[in-house]
Amino acid sequence: MFWQTTRFGIDLARPRVMGIVNVTPDSFAHGGARCGAGAALAHCERLVKEGADILDIGGESSRPGAARVSAADELARVLPVLRGALALGVPVSVDSCKPQVMREALDLGVDIVNDIQALQAPGAIDLIAAHRSCGVCLMHMRGDPRTMQAAPQYVDVVAEVGAFLSERTAAAIARGVTPERIVLDPGIGFGKRSEHNLALLARQRELLAVDRPLLVGWSRKSTLGELTGRAVQDRLAASLAAALAAVLRGARILRVHDVAATVDALRIWRAAGLDSPSPSPASHNPTEASAALGNSRPT
Repeated sequence: MFWQTTRFGIDLARPRVMGIVNVTPDSFAHGGARCGAGAALAHCERLVKEGADILDIGGESSRPGAARVSAADELARVLPVLRGALALGVPVSVDSCKPQVMREALDLGVDIVNDIQALQAPGAIDLIAAHRSCGVCLMHMRGDPRTMQAAPQYVDVVAEVGAFLSERTAAAIARGVTPERIVLDPGIGFGKRSEHNLALLARQRELLAVDRPLLVGWSRKSTLGELTGRAVQDRLAASLAAALAAVLRGARILRVHDVAATVDALRIWRAAGLDSPSPSPASHNPTEASAALGNSRPT
């Protein structure tokens, strides 16, 4: 299975690592307010050297309680970094829910739009449909970052997330986005309490019924802190454990802060013979594994 993007068909026969590059003043990951374009591009270069298969660059925080920023401010943060990252030889994703930001990023040649609102903003789905080949990640989020953790409630979180992702996939396809351009993200930590996040991990295979690859982001999430008692900077072991559990249950892309450690963990995973995609619930041949191919092919 390949994820079709602007410049690359990303081979998902083995799990891929998406490195997070936050160009935001409140980023805890790499530099915070000091993380201007130069520092962010240096971070991109380091992640590629560490083995990142994809770079995901964002200029607006989506942490719980985060305030919105204007499209102009977001563009000022991300465009210089996107320009530089496009020369690094790996697929580049823009993490944004604003159609104006998506449009300017795609005009630069960006490969993927990673949208926490799943193309629900006015004009977003038409913009992606009008592009000939860009990839898109549709994520589930209840509410918005300012309010999403204010007592979120579900009857059956897995069924509800699955239904939402199925509806957004169908909406995109109906507008002309081909299925091979779409991956899905259950939105760990976005409008969900710890019990919701853990249910999504335990029953993650049920989401494969939508028949699109899963992108999952457990890196440093607060649920891991609740389980381990660790501060955000000390959650590497928990993040790796959650990432491998997600791969076991069918995830094909891992969105992470700690690229080198995740790449190492997946090398051991492959060496142990565990690296074959989990079948969808409807599969009639659960032992069939995809062939091991290259990293990503230009299109």
